[in-house]
Amino acid sequence: MKRNNLIKRVCSTGYWFLQRQYSKLGRPFSRKRLYVRGLHSFTYSLREELKRLRKVPRVIKGKDLKLKWGPQYFNVNILTPKEKISQVLFAHYVVLAPGGRSQKHGHMNEAMFYILDGKGHEIHDGVRYDWEAGDVVVVENSCVHQHFNDDPDRPARAIVIKSKPLYLFMSMVMQEVVEDQPKHPVPGHDDFEPTYFPE
Repeated sequence: MKRNNLIKRVCSTGYWFLQRQYSKLGRPFSRKRLYVRGLHSFTYSLREELKRLRKVPRVIKGKDLKLKWGPQYFNVNILTPKEKISQVLFAHYVVLAPGGRSQKHGHMNEAMFYILDGKGHEIHDGVRYDWEAGDVVVVENSCVHQHFNDDPDRPARAIVIKSKPLYLFMSMVMQEVVEDQPKHPVPGHDDFEPTYFPE
């Protein structure tokens, strides 16, 4: 009995230690995030996986996507290993509130942003890069970066495509949030509600 209590106490202490460490690194997800999906078979053949892949949707309806986070930077995942469509690409749609900014972060994988509308800039490893609708922004590997909407009146929107799952599968797992995204809305835009479609 004493041994069981000791094990419980050690596990509990370890759990709270990890929680404190995670809180130093930024806001943890409400549930575990799937970065790379397992692929299993009782035989050498992957025929069942091929059958499953042939049945997944080929069109993802924008009206079914729900933006989350905020109040300045909003995101919705489009293509991730969780959706069981691709193990190589990760795509998401982002909206920056008028005058808003994202978190400052870095990761091993490169990323490509296609700017749908708006104007703003990036800071990549301390260097500023301006962008506007129609531009493609490339984030290099291992670059600490942050996104800014320079328009005080209109949101900026982008599609982001990256090969994050492939990098993580190869154990290139270094990624960190350097500065959390803002917790307060941009002054004058307290009621900003992002939409998937441009206004």
